[in-house]
Amino acid sequence: MMESYVTVRERASDEIVIQKSRFLCFASPCDSEEEALAFLEELRAAYRDATHHCYAYITGTNGGTMRYSDDGEPGGTAGLPIISVMRTLNIVNCCVVIVRYFGGTLLGTGGLVRAYTEGCKTALSAAGVVRMELTSHEFCEVPYSAWDSVRHEAKKFPVRITDEAFETAVTFRLSVRPRDRAEALEALTRAAGRNLTSIPEEESFDPWETDGES
Repeated sequence: MMESYVTVRERASDEIVIQKSRFLCFASPCDSEEEALAFLEELRAAYRDATHHCYAYITGTNGGTMRYSDDGEPGGTAGLPIISVMRTLNIVNCCVVIVRYFGGTLLGTGGLVRAYTEGCKTALSAAGVVRMELTSHEFCEVPYSAWDSVRHEAKKFPVRITDEAFETAVTFRLSVRPRDRAEALEALTRAAGRNLTSIPEEESFDPWETDGES
């Protein structure tokens, strides 16, 4: 089973201006081709007066579906640079749309390639590149007397503690990547004086920060 993939955290946008042309740069997570096309159509409708709506999307955690369009720009100068940036970063389940308002100055083939490359990077930066990793979740319970020790020990591991509740005992949700699960649980159990109980929950893909490298 695939343990991770790279995508963007959220829908976001930013803008760059090159030779008086405005490039509105959008990126959004999209789990399917239908979601990517809906995102594109929404932007086409919102910016129907723009000169071009160039885009690229890759869907499927294995990058099974890839599409791009120059939307009237010279062939290979817009959609291809956008998807090339995405493929270089191994980004999937994502759609990038660059909306251009022509400023009156021709950029030339090289200028367009550079502009749409920069536009894609700008969109991805705004949306936040993250690594979605297979994550195990445990429902845990410890006595009040062990809680401080458990929290202190947890700081030594790449884990997340959420949903704390303080009733007859302290309960919380522990999220951890499978490769770290056994070691982290053993350490937290020791910290709790062997008084930690845990119940496995369903695994999911959760975002973990990435520097953009594969």
